[in-house]
Amino acid sequence: MLQAVYHPIYSALPLPDNHRFPIHKYRLLYEHLLREGVLHPDAIHQPEPLTLDQVAQVHCPDYVRRFAEGTLDPKAQRRLGFPWSAPLVQRTLTACGGTVRTAELALEHGVACHLSGGYHHAHRDFGSGFCVFNDLVLAARLMMAQQQLSRILILDCDVHQGDGTATLCQDDPEIITCSLHCERNFPARKAHSHIDIPLDNGVDDVQYLATLNELLPWLLNLYQPDLILYDAGVDVHRDDALGYLELSDAGLFQRDHAVMSAAMDRGIPVAAVIGGGYAKCHGDLIPRHQQLFLAASEFI
Repeated sequence: MLQAVYHPIYSALPLPDNHRFPIHKYRLLYEHLLREGVLHPDAIHQPEPLTLDQVAQVHCPDYVRRFAEGTLDPKAQRRLGFPWSAPLVQRTLTACGGTVRTAELALEHGVACHLSGGYHHAHRDFGSGFCVFNDLVLAARLMMAQQQLSRILILDCDVHQGDGTATLCQDDPEIITCSLHCERNFPARKAHSHIDIPLDNGVDDVQYLATLNELLPWLLNLYQPDLILYDAGVDVHRDDALGYLELSDAGLFQRDHAVMSAAMDRGIPVAAVIGGGYAKCHGDLIPRHQQLFLAASEFI
């Protein structure tokens, strides 16, 4: 059975009407995957939230404290994209804990998927673009400490560059960051990942997969990571509200399958998060996000 991580709090955040963030997609995806038999209840794990002390190992302790207390200044709060609330604090800590749990399960089972995660715009002392704390870097650092791993690769295939991930890891030779993203998209000012692959607007399945299939063998053979943290954002889809690429549902499956296959061929565990995906109707995102779980199911 495919191991997965989920918590009901992921969709329990009160947001204003017509807020751009698709808060209901997590619950809808969870229900769909269970209904279709892609996930089994016995293989779904509910995570524990990270502590503030754990988060402060990666993020500025003052930023962590001010967010937890609800005392961020208005500009910093607007940059997050969320109104502050106690449920936002608990959801954030739980989602970060979910990515850590997914990494643990991947190391045990070879592959695991998180029905949240991918908050890659969170920097050391500020959050941005719906990202408060960087779950990918938190999971990487905690796995390095707890599991005594030598090297972790954060492979980010969200349509937006993982700028927070890049800045948090820029001086860390043990956590390699690779971002395959749309160049003319948020964030306007790009950071420097260890490897950046910027794509032009309008790239389709054929062009995208050709780039990815050329990248993967070189990347994995060069760095030989002990674990891959994979951000499988679906905002590369042609119908995404915030993306400018042209992938289809089939292209998403082929992308995720290519990542899993390249890793499994080399015996590298993969912990995948669903990342970004935006639509006015949250249900429209479910067929896109499910491609990750269908692809991962072929490697269990």
